[in-house]
Amino acid sequence: MDRDRIKTIAGIASISFGTALVILDGGIANVALPTIARDLGVDSSAAVLIITVYQLILVMTLLPLSAIGDRIGLRRLYQYGQILFAAASLLAFFANTLPFLLVVRAFQALGAAAVLSVTSAMLRTLYSPEKLGRGLGFNSVVVSSAGALAPTAGGFLLSFANWPWLFAAAVPFALASLALGAFLPNPPPRNEPYDFAGALLCAATFGLLIGGLESAVHGSSPLVSAFVTAIGVGLAVVLVRNQKREPRPVLPVDLLARPVLALSAIGGFTVFIASMTLLVSLPFRLEHSYGFTPSQVGAMMAPWPLTTLFVAPLAGTLSDRYPAGLLGGIGMGVGIVALLLIAFMPAAPTYFDVAWRMSLCGAGFGMFMSPNARLIIGSAPSERAAAAGGLISTIRLCGQTMGATLVAALLALGLGGGSIPALIACGLALVAGLCSVARLNPGIRSLDTREVDAVRPVGPLN
Repeated sequence: MDRDRIKTIAGIASISFGTALVILDGGIANVALPTIARDLGVDSSAAVLIITVYQLILVMTLLPLSAIGDRIGLRRLYQYGQILFAAASLLAFFANTLPFLLVVRAFQALGAAAVLSVTSAMLRTLYSPEKLGRGLGFNSVVVSSAGALAPTAGGFLLSFANWPWLFAAAVPFALASLALGAFLPNPPPRNEPYDFAGALLCAATFGLLIGGLESAVHGSSPLVSAFVTAIGVGLAVVLVRNQKREPRPVLPVDLLARPVLALSAIGGFTVFIASMTLLVSLPFRLEHSYGFTPSQVGAMMAPWPLTTLFVAPLAGTLSDRYPAGLLGGIGMGVGIVALLLIAFMPAAPTYFDVAWRMSLCGAGFGMFMSPNARLIIGSAPSERAAAAGGLISTIRLCGQTMGATLVAALLALGLGGGSIPALIACGLALVAGLCSVARLNPGIRSLDTREVDAVRPVGPLN
């Protein structure tokens, strides 16, 4: 095996380690929240901040950090992120108060954002254009597997160790990823000024919008929540106007101005809302309406990520040769059928009745996500690859946060334990499917050749 191939494999291993680690750490503490609340002497509602702070800092900093990666170097930012993540994970082991733990979690999220903000751009440098879809498909498997494994891994660790080990256990893996990161390619950074005002405005906009919506569901003052959200909306308008004047905007409005990428972003956003809406709401329905135990519910939902493990890399490979618009349309067609079947399950479903429906959902959504990510990354100019990668991660996190918030609102209204969430997810999947099929329009998918890489992938991107 030649040296270049060994370096490529090591680089892919580093990114896989790093991506799995930060995704896993985002959800591994969920199962330990009651234990942490008891040990630190705080209310359960306060302990939820351990998760909320992590997610909020991630969403706020992904795009600003991706812009920094363009300027200091992708590999350098990736390595800095791993160092910060490892240090914060080690400090979390010694946390004995909630405020200290929340500060450490914020730094963990900042390190994770640095890693995720450049992951897709790094993959673009590791894989040849004709294999980019396969690489992104594999990365989708890593993300979905880590997310699905997080609760199980957390429960396993808690069975023989105290909760601080949930965070400390990440340190050796972060160091391994850091060591392998030496084999990552190192595209030269661009010596351009950084838009600090735009970065701060971007972070504040996402923070206020998501914080306001979360407060509307979980808070006690609707007036305050509405005020915070309104400020976020106002800042969003200012942000877009500001970024339109920037040659390399932090918020990639230059990429979103392209119809094919805008449709991909909207489709990805609605898909992640739909998937989270179903995955968060279904356990309530299965337990409260049908009387299944939590362990049975977990077994019934497992076919979704397990099916995605096989479908996502296959879809990614196919997207190197066939239009993402076609693959995404087929995937959402399958997903819509599956969601309707879940919405109208039998009055007394068996394990098999639920499991095969969940598997069908995993197949449909997996068929959409990899080609969609491949199109966003593959269609962006090389100098905007980091921005496109940050956009993909931001879309995923915002969509998942919106889906969880939507379920919380439906539960508060007494509508979250029946078929309504599945029907809403079905409507969102329909929007994603229409966005995907619309990309087949030659007028939409054609790109200005002056704005695209000289080296183009084999076969149509969209």
